[in-house]
Amino acid sequence: MSRILGISGSLRSGSHNAALLKAAVPLVEAGTELEIASIRGIPLYDGDVEASQGIPQAVQDLKARVAASDGLLLVTPEYNAGIPGAFKNAIDWMSRPYTDIPKVFGGRPVALMGASLGPYGTMLSQAAWLSTLRVLVRRAAAGAARQ
Repeated sequence: MSRILGISGSLRSGSHNAALLKAAVPLVEAGTELEIASIRGIPLYDGDVEASQGIPQAVQDLKARVAASDGLLLVTPEYNAGIPGAFKNAIDWMSRPYTDIPKVFGGRPVALMGASLGPYGTMLSQAAWLSTLRVLVRRAAAGAARQ
């Protein structure tokens, strides 16, 4: 069975994106499971915290779930025509330490989708994500080549 991990980038309880992710669960093809994860509880990234205390448990748990998945579905809101800060923060934490990038972001497809009440949906947020995801995929490939 193939397992996709879906993460909503909104913390709001009535989030359209969390609802979109939940609605997608029964729609995946047979032999595929869409599991839902949350970014709730991930603190703001702080290099001093990372250096003195290590990676927070909430981040370690999410990274482990991503690493155990066959694919990643990022369900992104659009805030002020861009990436939601809390969601980008979670991805930034998951890229730490740098040597974990191949384990977390390598070897699995990543897809984006989103919901919005606006006429263009989350088009600008999804476009903004592409540069971050391209860098992570390149770093994952480079890191995997070194190992």
